Amino acid sequence: MAPHLSRRFLLQSAALAAAAPVLAHAGSGRAAAATLPAPAAWTLRPFELKDVKLGQGVFAAKRQLMLDHGRGYDVNRLLQVFRANAGLSTGGAVAPGGWEGLDGEANGNLRGHYTGHFLTMLAQAYGSTGEQTYADKVRAMTGALTEVRAALRSAPAVLGVSGRFGRGAENVRGSHQYVDLPAGVLGGASAITLSAWVKPTHDADWTRVFDFGNDTTRYMYLAARNATGVPRFAITTSGPGGEQGLNGTAALPLNQWSHLAVTLTGSTGTLYVNGAAVARSTALTLTPAALGTLANNWLGRSNFAGDPVFAGVYDEFNAWSRALSSAEITALQSVSAANSSSGRGNLASYAFDETTGGSFADGSGRGLTATLRRTWGAPSHPGFLAAYPETQFIALESMTSGDYTRVWAPYYTAHKILRGLLDAYLHVDDARALDLASGLCDWMYSRLSKLPDATLQRMWGIFSSGEFGGIVEAICDLHALTGKAEHLALARLFDLDKLIDACAANTDTLDGLHANQHIPIFTGLLRLYDATGEQRYLTAARNFWGMVVPVRMYGIGGTSSAEFWRARGVVAGTISDTTAETCCAYNLLKLSRMLFLHEQDPKYVDYYERALYNQVLGSKQDRADAEKPLVTYFIGLTPGHVRDYTPKQGTTCCEGTGMESATKYQDSVYFKTANGSALYVNLYSPTTLNWAEKGVTVTQATDYPREQGTTITVGGGSAAFELRLRVPSWATAGFRVTVNGAAVSGTPAAGSYFSVSRTWRAGDVVRVSVPFRLRVEKALDDPSLQTLFYGPVNLVARNSATSYLPFGLYRNAALSGDLLPTLTPVSAKPLHYTLDGSEFAPFSEGTEDPTHAYFRRTEPRVTFGNTDSGVTNPSRPNGTTLLDEIWAGAPFVSRTALVSQVRSVVNTWVSAGLLSSADGSRVVDTAQNASYVP
Repeated sequence: MAPHLSRRFLLQSAALAAAAPVLAHAGSGRAAAATLPAPAAWTLRPFELKDVKLGQGVFAAKRQLMLDHGRGYDVNRLLQVFRANAGLSTGGAVAPGGWEGLDGEANGNLRGHYTGHFLTMLAQAYGSTGEQTYADKVRAMTGALTEVRAALRSAPAVLGVSGRFGRGAENVRGSHQYVDLPAGVLGGASAITLSAWVKPTHDADWTRVFDFGNDTTRYMYLAARNATGVPRFAITTSGPGGEQGLNGTAALPLNQWSHLAVTLTGSTGTLYVNGAAVARSTALTLTPAALGTLANNWLGRSNFAGDPVFAGVYDEFNAWSRALSSAEITALQSVSAANSSSGRGNLASYAFDETTGGSFADGSGRGLTATLRRTWGAPSHPGFLAAYPETQFIALESMTSGDYTRVWAPYYTAHKILRGLLDAYLHVDDARALDLASGLCDWMYSRLSKLPDATLQRMWGIFSSGEFGGIVEAICDLHALTGKAEHLALARLFDLDKLIDACAANTDTLDGLHANQHIPIFTGLLRLYDATGEQRYLTAARNFWGMVVPVRMYGIGGTSSAEFWRARGVVAGTISDTTAETCCAYNLLKLSRMLFLHEQDPKYVDYYERALYNQVLGSKQDRADAEKPLVTYFIGLTPGHVRDYTPKQGTTCCEGTGMESATKYQDSVYFKTANGSALYVNLYSPTTLNWAEKGVTVTQATDYPREQGTTITVGGGSAAFELRLRVPSWATAGFRVTVNGAAVSGTPAAGSYFSVSRTWRAGDVVRVSVPFRLRVEKALDDPSLQTLFYGPVNLVARNSATSYLPFGLYRNAALSGDLLPTLTPVSAKPLHYTLDGSEFAPFSEGTEDPTHAYFRRTEPRVTFGNTDSGVTNPSRPNGTTLLDEIWAGAPFVSRTALVSQVRSVVNTWVSAGLLSSADGSRVVDTAQNASYVP
């Protein structure tokens, strides 16, 4: 069993939370504004979304598409699965479907996750724009979820609707509710009539109108649909093989009233549908009397646990201790039983005209009050909130291997809901959201703290079923707000020690692991480090990052192949149509951001820029859609791959994280030091920062990356601070900074920050020049397979060919080493170029063009300045060519310097017997006579 909270732990947690704000928990109204307290371990502080406004540019254009989607989408559709689970009216809303519905992949076992993503998206949209529509939608969702939790805390209550004759009781699909009749309801009758009015709303097979039995051996049922879709009555004392049955001839229509009746007398049984006898048998040997007293007497529920619960409306259910005549059955079609010649059933009679409570009065005179129940009972704790029963959480505790058709990552889904609630509180100040989040974690703690550590370790190591996403980060955030020691203790219950210890020891065990199941674990570990100071958490996160970047990373910043990691250093060998799951990039961005907040290694922001400007932007299609967010799941990197922006069945995890990404593009443009002495400009993006503590604004005017630099203007008052401008690792030459037109002295170094310290005043203008160069990045396991970058921009060839395209790039390389002159710019299309008949375009453009992110590098002839020497480009056994070694010396200050490099390399190759003297002379002569771009 997990250890109880020690007095020392409680005192430490209370001390850590001493600065937590006092929070209002009112069910309505506006709570006091709250921000997430910055941990002392963070040497940098991020700004809130509301403090950084996004200007026009590539990010704003992408964001607008998502803002429009969020503004127009009916959130009642998202709430449908939650309301259904609680037995509440869904108001006719249709669930989004796909993974967020009962008919999606794996029986809809992940439903609820997408609603959490959407809640975060709306909250961030409000935080970014201040548009009231988003806040209103957030409040509507938190209000509805509050009602859902209240309903789950209570016994089921009747959902009264219009019936066949008066009122009816609706059983919402997904509610897992049924009507429990008292024992002895059949009265040991040897003859019987069972009659019901039903309006089915779903066509699932084997849903029961009634089922009286003890188990799967002794029972009597009437199914609205059997395996062939028609009604079936059956009775048995020896299980399915001994069933004596009657089958209907046609399916019951959906959303229409149907009357079903079964009569048994002697050896004759008759099944009636809407007054017509559709099946009769005179060879029945069993009657209800043969079944004896039964334990389970249910309307809407089967004795077979795998059968679905009836979804639809009941009006009347009657049981008589005799077989009604066909004329009497016919009479029941036009009047209620109470008004018919038969009268109400003398064994049981339920009119379902109740409008409140969870009990149904019996009109038979026997006083057999029926009760509305859930198949799974009730939540184990009042904080429980989900779109499905607690059963998945319970089942996980005994699982030894993954099976997502039974249990699909319930704590992962809980994380999405928790994160959405926290964001609703932090951005929209809805205190109900915090109350829901706190209760949800109280419930989780009540479950998990009772389990032995060995059980927890087994659970978290199970593929898919045991996945818990970024729940530790979210719980730690909640703890920072509430200060409850149990919340911090809960976060530590998710420690997967085998993984943490391996990474802390810098032992790479990632081969064969599911990528996105594990990446967000490490963001959570960083937050645990913040809360506890335990060094192994920080060390594990830092080392893990290096096990992925760059050794399991594609050029666009993505990772994973078919969702899994392969061996370290294998990149080309993993390229497929299912590379680079979009969620992985989302979570690696979060991890890189948080690592940088702890320790300012520029490599983290270099990665952030790479993944943000390429995979994340490119994962969003550049068109509007009211129904779908249009975000990729996988981004295949095979030749000629066409991106799929409506993946799988829809409402996937990647569409969820894609919605989040598109509403927080600006969250890492600026950071400040903890003491406010410096401002980090991490990304060059058209934004305006309102730095309230300093009383200044900082505005970037730029079309980056279409523009190679940015102009920063200081507004407001005056303030002294150090401006730290990022020098990207690829900016190897020409980075330059001016302040008010005057050059700033210093030597910028690629992969660092360039600092300018002064007292800034309104109107000060900083111009940052960041020259781009065309360069290649080689696959670690196949240097001939390369991807093309121009500054931060990954350029992909648009071509329908399905094999790797061959390209050479040295033919017109500039003296600077820039390969761009080999390409031809496309008029009026920034960052578009052509080469050998193929157009290259930014990966970030969300089109449906077939693309080649990787190509086969071929430099068959030694060529300088578009002048062919006629000499074959020789290579060493390791694949390095003569031209590779020549251009490795770039940049060259002049043609003379280049020719000197050519001569030196040629002499080396001639001496090694890799190049003849005659060919060497031709190479040198060509280099001397060619013309070059500077």
